[in-house]
Amino acid sequence: MIDFRSDTVTKPSAAMRDAARDADVGDDVYRDDPSVNELERRAADLVGMEAALFVPSGTMGNQIAIRTHTDRGEELLCDEQAHVYKWELGGIPQLSQVQPRILDAGERCVPTAEQVRDGFVEEDLHRPGTGLLCLENTHNSRGGVAVPKAHVDEAARAARDLGVPVHLDGARFLNACVALDVEPAAMTEHVDSVMFCLSKGLGAPVGSVLCGTEEYVDRARRVRKLFGGAMRQAGIVAAPGLEALENVDRLADDHANAERLADGLNDVDGLAASDPDTNIVMVNSEDAGLTGEELSAACKERGVSFSAFGDYTCRLCTHLDVDRDDVDEALDRIGDVVADA
Repeated sequence: MIDFRSDTVTKPSAAMRDAARDADVGDDVYRDDPSVNELERRAADLVGMEAALFVPSGTMGNQIAIRTHTDRGEELLCDEQAHVYKWELGGIPQLSQVQPRILDAGERCVPTAEQVRDGFVEEDLHRPGTGLLCLENTHNSRGGVAVPKAHVDEAARAARDLGVPVHLDGARFLNACVALDVEPAAMTEHVDSVMFCLSKGLGAPVGSVLCGTEEYVDRARRVRKLFGGAMRQAGIVAAPGLEALENVDRLADDHANAERLADGLNDVDGLAASDPDTNIVMVNSEDAGLTGEELSAACKERGVSFSAFGDYTCRLCTHLDVDRDDVDEALDRIGDVVADA
């Protein structure tokens, strides 16, 4: 099976398995785990923040971020396709008692300064006020778009001018930095917190990191405990995360494979693929007479797995466990499926 469902399906490397076995560990709730402490230090340095917090998942990292930034009843501004709003089980109102005010960021993927200002609500006797702006880079639902730093900065500065903090959902943040050739610390220049995943393109078996000021991370640590995310000898999973940080530069290989995949899909009659910024390819199958579910199911029978992402749209995600030869073989199989439809 050639698996394009997500970059979360990768298997840990031999080096990651060795790191887990040999990890120097302690009780992280007491801040005694050397491997976790080192991972948090290196992650914070990478994104230009003062401190970091190791968390089990990107979703938990985002929801901790929201809870830490906001007060109950406040409003949160985000794109209508944002992961924090669309794919996290309604965690914003459930876990933080915050109500989302959604904006249509469109192809920009982050709102304009004008949209931020228009969406802002001043606190008064009748209204709770805007407590947070959430941005996303890369943008998952909009096709793995690498949002330019200028767009991120514009939205973030508008929020900060209004006294509103900014959280960046950067599950695939490092993909964006590699694609745009921007240093991670520069990309976070105007945001207050950023979460990035170790378990996607970087290939770690588990874990994400939430970064911000020391004061903010101290408060987030209490929320992690509240949400059940505090771990004990967590160095066993943090140590592979340290190995994963060595995989940043090779994300460019995934991007090149995604371009090759998209080009090949466009050569199949009836398929129309997006031009990927990073490692996500969206393909439309309407002209082939196949729904997304039908195309996905038929290809799985031929040994190529990916996800339907709409009535006639599928998402294919490249990662470190699929190489150029896998892409070419997958294209042959997908072409056969469409030809036989």
